[in-house]
Amino acid sequence: MPTRSTVGAPWDAALLRLLEDVFTFAGSGPRLHEDWAEDVRAVMERSVADPRGWSALDPETFKEGREAGIPSCPFRAVTAEDLRAGLRPITAGAAVELLASLAQEWFFEGSPVRSREDRDAVLADARTLLDRFGPDAAFWTSSDFARSSDAPDFLARDLEGGHPFTDYMMDLGLIAVSADEVGVFWSFNAN
Repeated sequence: MPTRSTVGAPWDAALLRLLEDVFTFAGSGPRLHEDWAEDVRAVMERSVADPRGWSALDPETFKEGREAGIPSCPFRAVTAEDLRAGLRPITAGAAVELLASLAQEWFFEGSPVRSREDRDAVLADARTLLDRFGPDAAFWTSSDFARSSDAPDFLARDLEGGHPFTDYMMDLGLIAVSADEVGVFWSFNAN
C-alpha cells in the first residue's frame, strides 16, 4: 500500500471500509489520452500508477494471473472500442448507488445495502470515493440495468452482472472519468 498523504487519507479509509471485504478491484490512473477508454485500459493493465499515490485494491489472486503472463488479469485483453461498446453512461447519483452496491456479496448477502443499518455510511463512503473525480465527472457501467436507463435504482435490486469483461461467472464494473483521472471499480462473483 502506498504511503498515505493526509489528503488521501479519507479516500483510503473509505475504500477499505467499502470494498476491502468483498472480491473487488479498485484503481485510478491519469488521463493521458483524448479517449478515456485508453486510460481505463491502462488502469486495467496496471501500466499506470494512481497519480495521487492513493490506495488501490488489487487482490493477490490477480497478481498470480499477471505473473502467469496476463497483464490485465482478471480482465480480458480489451480494446478501447470493446470498453465503449460494453459500457453505458449513468448519472452521478446512480454511480454512487452502484459503487455502494459493490460492497455487498453477490448472492449470499444477508443484508443488501438497501436494508443495512449502516446504509447511510456505505453511501457516504461511495460518495467520498467518487467525489475525487469532481462535479463534472462522467460515469459508465457494464450493468445491464443501464441499458434501458441512465439512472437505474441499484439499491432496489440485487447485485447482477452485465456485459462481461472477465472470465468470472459474473462481473460488474463502474468507471469514473474526469478531465485528469479515471477510476475503475469492479466486483467479481467467483462462485
